[in-house]
Amino acid sequence: MTDRVSLFGIHIDPLRMPEAAARVLQWSRLPEWRCRTVVTPNVDHVVMLERNEAFRRAYADADLVLADGMPVVLSSKLLRKPLPERVTGADLVPAVFARAQEQEDGAPHLRVFLLGAAPGVGDRAAALIGRDWPAVEVVGTYSPPLGFERDEGENRRILELVAAAEPDVLVVGLGAPKQELWVHAHRSEIRAKVALCVGAAIDFLAGNKGRAPHWMRRCGLEWMHRVLTEPRRLAARYARDAWIFPRLLWREWRGSRPAGA
Repeated sequence: MTDRVSLFGIHIDPLRMPEAAARVLQWSRLPEWRCRTVVTPNVDHVVMLERNEAFRRAYADADLVLADGMPVVLSSKLLRKPLPERVTGADLVPAVFARAQEQEDGAPHLRVFLLGAAPGVGDRAAALIGRDWPAVEVVGTYSPPLGFERDEGENRRILELVAAAEPDVLVVGLGAPKQELWVHAHRSEIRAKVALCVGAAIDFLAGNKGRAPHWMRRCGLEWMHRVLTEPRRLAARYARDAWIFPRLLWREWRGSRPAGA
């Protein structure tokens, strides 16, 4: 296990995408039914973690923490705790599928359940996954109703659907912090070997939302593409994060300086 990097109160695994995908697939092949959780911090998560104690607990208990946001990666280099690269949830899911496809000979199909996105989106994503990665079998999809997390009956229904499907990987696309809080609250009951908390990944897999061009992702400008395509939903959030995150970075930098410096 690689030593974690501590930034903004988060302990982040310094892995590259191939290493992260390999670890998820390795966990998915284990015989025991213990649900390991994967979270992917970006700037918005860092800001929310400041005031949300339950969110901090979910992060503290996560089995794999991968730096999603480019500002998080750049901050790690500035603070001399370098993370090797950005590993987004939206890219991790297809990377795991591709790795399963490469190992198809002699290996069982990777069983996946898609939880989240709007009604019908999971089914469209399932069809495209089956086309692009035949070694990946989508064994269930479900779009929970608004406010489901406060409905004990609905939570029980979701857990029963997942248990009946027995997926290796549960892809959770409910948005932060809802997805992390839900998985953390029910992790002992989730009948899957890995739960990936990956935001809009199901929408991207379905083609329901478009990713930024590769050059924008490489330059750390995917946020700009998302604001331009979803201004009503994201503009205020990004404005808030742009105001708060530099102050958190300054505090982190001051805290990392030697005494008396």
